Amino acid sequence: MTPTTANETMLIVTSLAYILSAMLFIFGLKMLSSPETARRGNLVSATGMFIAVIFTLIRAGLDFKWIAVGVAIGAAVGVLAALKVKMTGMPEMVALFNGGGGLASMLVGWSEFHAHPDQTVVFILVSVFLAVLIGGMTFTGSVVAWGKLSGNIPSRPILFSGQQIINGGLFVITLGVGVLFCGSFYPSISAVYVPTAVILSLVIGIVTVIPIGGADMPVVISLLNSYSGLAACAAGFAIGNNILIVAGGLVGASGLILTNIMCKAMNRSLTNVLFSGFGSHEAAGGAGGAEGTAQSTSPQDAYYVLEAASSVVFVPGYGMAVAQAQHVVRELADLIEANGAEVSFAIHPVAGRMPGHMNVLLAEANVPYDKLVEMDDINQTIDTVDVCIVIGANDVVNPAAREDEGSPIYGMPIIDADKARNVFVLKRSMASGFAGIPNPLFYRSNTRMIFGDAKATIEALVEEFKS
Repeated sequence: MTPTTANETMLIVTSLAYILSAMLFIFGLKMLSSPETARRGNLVSATGMFIAVIFTLIRAGLDFKWIAVGVAIGAAVGVLAALKVKMTGMPEMVALFNGGGGLASMLVGWSEFHAHPDQTVVFILVSVFLAVLIGGMTFTGSVVAWGKLSGNIPSRPILFSGQQIINGGLFVITLGVGVLFCGSFYPSISAVYVPTAVILSLVIGIVTVIPIGGADMPVVISLLNSYSGLAACAAGFAIGNNILIVAGGLVGASGLILTNIMCKAMNRSLTNVLFSGFGSHEAAGGAGGAEGTAQSTSPQDAYYVLEAASSVVFVPGYGMAVAQAQHVVRELADLIEANGAEVSFAIHPVAGRMPGHMNVLLAEANVPYDKLVEMDDINQTIDTVDVCIVIGANDVVNPAAREDEGSPIYGMPIIDADKARNVFVLKRSMASGFAGIPNPLFYRSNTRMIFGDAKATIEALVEEFKS
């Protein structure tokens, strides 16, 4: 076999491998839509990426010694993250992984230009610039999101006078650099534009996410995930790798769709999330009738109400994740169901700190998927529910969103927990939620507060049922 024939054969084999990888990506992504098949979907997608990487390396003929070193380091980081990161830290980890993807795409675009500094094809130059710009923005934006979620950076919006003008100016300057870079065919001049674009992209990522409050982090994480995919897609065009284009396009498109779903769940536009500084003025807007005296009760007294209930709905929130209470919640649900009551879990699309946070926690506790009910469905029958147990959720059950036109969250779809016959709210204190907005649910006549650690409270209820 001649070298030409061998190369052509390898090209065909690699192309077929890429097609198989793309099919596995699509099937895996489809399987992620259900908790019942999500784990298999993740494995299917990972298998597709493994095939793509192996055939790319074989065709490129790279030095596998350094590839092996990179694989070992990456595997060590992945295993360490899987073993050490708690479920409460999952949003922060997702943010960092998004940032890692953006950084990789930025470096690929940058290195591609330096490998071919005499490149004059405008399409390739545009792809390189977009990979650098979007990748850099994703990296620093994700680091800021990680900081806000972990508490290393204040979760409130960080605003200053003339901020939007400065941000707009940065975008205009960056666009100008991009036009000069893509339109200049002189390597000695073009070489200056890429480092400039890198610096500008890193700064833009910071100034874009800093003004966004912690309450909007689920949307931000979803958007940054989309950015990482778009950056990878641009890098794929820059280096001429079809499977990277496909994978990046899938991540980018699915991330944008999820971002749109999240915005609808909050009844806000994406521009409002990115530029409104939501949560910067906690006192703004009305309190939604959040005044009066809250009525508290004990787990022992709550048990008698639950023991007589014929229908119980759990509404989980970030507080359940903090308390690591998902397993005892599952145990309590089983006991209530064994007592003859109908049990379900009402899931709000933006509950927690990342998309699907509550679904992941409940799946970890082996809560049956058919027990999970979407917000629109549960609201149709919530007024017939005997007991609604709100576990660490706040903003997603705040009646001010429905009743108080002066509230910052007015118009946001919520789970109408206040319409249930009895409501038990499990919280450590009367403090406002992540959005910093008072919750009138706490003062309703049908609401009883059970203060303390959610896991300890649920364990006390479990003991009451067992005894």
